[in-house]
Amino acid sequence: MATAPQLLHFPFDPSSRIARLALGEARVEFREALVRPWEPDCPLRTLNPSGMPPVLEVPTAGRILRLCEPAAILGWIEDQASAPVLMPTDPAERAECRRLVGWFERQFLDEVDAVLLHERLEKPLLRLGSPNAQALRDGRAALKLQLGLLEPMLAERDWLAGRRLSQADLAAAAHLSVLDYFGEIAWANWPALKIWYSKLKSRPCFRPLLSDRFAGVQAASWYDDLDF
Repeated sequence: MATAPQLLHFPFDPSSRIARLALGEARVEFREALVRPWEPDCPLRTLNPSGMPPVLEVPTAGRILRLCEPAAILGWIEDQASAPVLMPTDPAERAECRRLVGWFERQFLDEVDAVLLHERLEKPLLRLGSPNAQALRDGRAALKLQLGLLEPMLAERDWLAGRRLSQADLAAAAHLSVLDYFGEIAWANWPALKIWYSKLKSRPCFRPLLSDRFAGVQAASWYDDLDF
């Protein structure tokens, strides 16, 4: 019996969550290996030139196919399928899906995650002291701006890229779910976004994320509530 692929990931890394959601949604069985990328002996340092998660190791033809970071993993999922799995079939929606994935993996990561998750997540892990109040205000202002762009989009669409769930939804949910754990999203202010997120939270692929816990920080009371 073939060995299932192994995903090396950090549970509260948004990129790792994209991989977990995508593999789950595509019904790819996989084993998990939790890593701590900030530690000197982290195995990612020898597996991925960037040293960053996630890395998916796929046994194939007597060797290991090593897929580093979300783009490679998402591409592999599509390559294995006889029909599109997490990409729209309509060319315009495919283009929109790619645009949105890029948006979250670059702009959202740089303007929101790099500030809020540094203060709420990285500082405790690296013992860098308490969160900086001004940085939190700046990060929350950037988050509000990003959510303000998503809200009207989701008021007009079933899913982010159009008519069906796609990589774009999983990328967005991966980033937002980490922030949601720390109580950073006031869902009542974003009704269309809340409906969209509730649909994703109810999917089987999302269940493992809802059981994640960050040592020393209690999850927001609604984090694992499907009827939030």
